[in-house]
Parts: sequence; C-alpha cells; structure tokens
Amino acid sequence: MVAGRTEGRLKQLGIVLPALPQPGGNYLPARTVGQMVYLAGVISIHAGEVIAGTVGAGRTIEEGYAAARDCALIQLAVLADHLGSLDKIKKIVTVNGYVNAVAGFPDSPKVINGASDLFVEIFGDAGRHVRAAIGVPALPRNALVELQMTVEV
Repeated sequence: MVAGRTEGRLKQLGIVLPALPQPGGNYLPARTVGQMVYLAGVISIHAGEVIAGTVGAGRTIEEGYAAARDCALIQLAVLADHLGSLDKIKKIVTVNGYVNAVAGFPDSPKVINGASDLFVEIFGDAGRHVRAAIGVPALPRNALVELQMTVEV
C-alpha cells in the first residue's frame, strides 16, 4: 500500500491489515467496473484461523461484532492489494453482512456494526454506507460472519 492519509489513519488507530486469504473457488476477490469496486464475500478469519460458530448457540453478539470487524479488515486488505492504495477509495457504498445465527435471531445488525463502525472510524463520513444485515443458518467453513461490499473509487 502506498503511504497516504488512509495508511496514516490505520497507524493512528493501531490497525495492521491481515494477510490476504486464498479464494475458496474460481472467482475474483475484487473487480473494478467504472468507478465501482465490487468485492467478493470474505468469511471471518483472525490470525489465519476461521472464526467459526453460531451466534445464539455458543457465540455471543460481541464475538460476532469482533468477527465482522475482522471481515472488514480482510476486505480492506483485498482493496489495498487490488487498488495499490486505500487512498483511492472515495466512499464505502454498500455492505452486505451475513451472520451464522440460530433461527429467529433478531440482532444481526448489532453483529454487522463491527464492520460498519470500523469503516466510519477509518474513513469518517465516507465510510457510511447502505447495508443489509442478515441472519443465515450456515456459512462456508462454519464461519461466524461473511461480508460482501462495494466501494467507489
């Protein structure tokens, strides 16, 4: 990543981007079309290990929040690799968050706030986005959270 305002903000916050995950299939992690970058979903990984489980059955909202934050950091690492610099990001446009949760779990938005809060913390108003926060019965590799997003460059 080229040094710039976003890299400086990450350092100020004590944030180090994680290593890029290997794609789990025959797809691209990111694709730019015009001024939009579409990112494939990434699952919750921390220190190279999948954060697995189900919110409401052994996992808490707070653990889900942390997992969503980890997903957001992975997406930023994907963007840094794809764009060469996070400074090219004009705004975070959409975030779609999926939470591995028990049936009827009502608090998926509280979990996905882990990603949303991080984007606002880093990018300020440009980090505010539209989003969906959806509880699902299963995610790849039993991940706790999956995050897909779109940014404008």
